[in-house]
This record gives sequence, C-alpha cells and structure tokens, in this order.
Amino acid sequence: MMKLLFICGKNRLRSPTAEKVFADYEGLEVDSAGIDREADTPLSREAIIWADLVFVMEKSHRRKISANFPSWIKNKRVICLDIPDKYDYMEPALVELLKKKVLPLLGTF
Repeated sequence: MMKLLFICGKNRLRSPTAEKVFADYEGLEVDSAGIDREADTPLSREAIIWADLVFVMEKSHRRKISANFPSWIKNKRVICLDIPDKYDYMEPALVELLKKKVLPLLGTF
C-alpha cells in the first residue's frame, strides 16, 4: 500500500480534490492537508511521518514544509506539482491535471 499526502494552502480545493480522485485507486492510501494556519485540516508531523510520498501544489508549500517540519520532511520525497490556486473543488480540468501529473510518478498506474 502506497501512502500519498497532498498539500495545498487551505486544504479546501486542490488537495481535497486530489485526495478524492486517488482514494478509489487500489493500492493507494491518500490524505490531504493544508500548510496555512487557516487550513481546514492543518498539516501535522503525524501526516508527514505516515506518508510515503508528499505532493505539494506550489513551490511555496515545499518551502513552508521545510521551514516548519525540517526533521520530519528531510527523508521524504516531496514532489511539487506546480498547480496554481485557480481551480474549484473537483473541477474537471483540475482532476485531469492531477491525473496527468501524479499517475506517471506512481509507476504502476
């Protein structure tokens, strides 16, 4: 079972969409969180420890994680998807973009 953690700013649009999209894939466990203080589900060290792969939507998210969780993130593979904050939750264009960017990185999907 591969554990994927998706992170955006507030955990309201992009990362919850990614969590929902990949939740039904066999062999994957998924979770999502936000890096901002007002995030619906704030990022925790437990979530980072749990994850095999960490996906961030923007480079600024990676910087914040490195600054706020340095010892927990240092041995994790953090992948920036470069997906801007311009999509609504489950917007078809966002769903397709997530699949296009994430699936090739998982190898067997």
